[in-house]
Amino acid sequence: MNIEMLYSKIHRATVTDANLNYVGSITIDEELLEKAKLRVGQKVEILNINNGERFTTYTILGERGKRDMCLNGAAARKVQVGDKIIVVAYASYSEADLENYQPTVVMVDDNNDITDIKYEV
Repeated sequence: MNIEMLYSKIHRATVTDANLNYVGSITIDEELLEKAKLRVGQKVEILNINNGERFTTYTILGERGKRDMCLNGAAARKVQVGDKIIVVAYASYSEADLENYQPTVVMVDDNNDITDIKYEV
């Protein structure tokens, strides 16, 4: 049996831009993608802490060091610049995989600078 579990998340990131006239996705700073073990084009769920919206999109590579967290296309209607969001990815794990299960949780501050990385729920 496989169980869908938290794979990775970026916790309490600040939305830096919302670009309605762009192909739908979320642009994320390259370093944040790497530290969260997310891949370009990976399906992610966005949880908006400010308004309760939950929606799915995919990741686009942002410029390293800019700390971008930009919602694009239709997703831009679900956020406002300055909103706090959680970017979540899930994966399917076998029972054996779960014996050493360690999701990646990247904690960021108001400027989307990494403050901590945890390997637990």
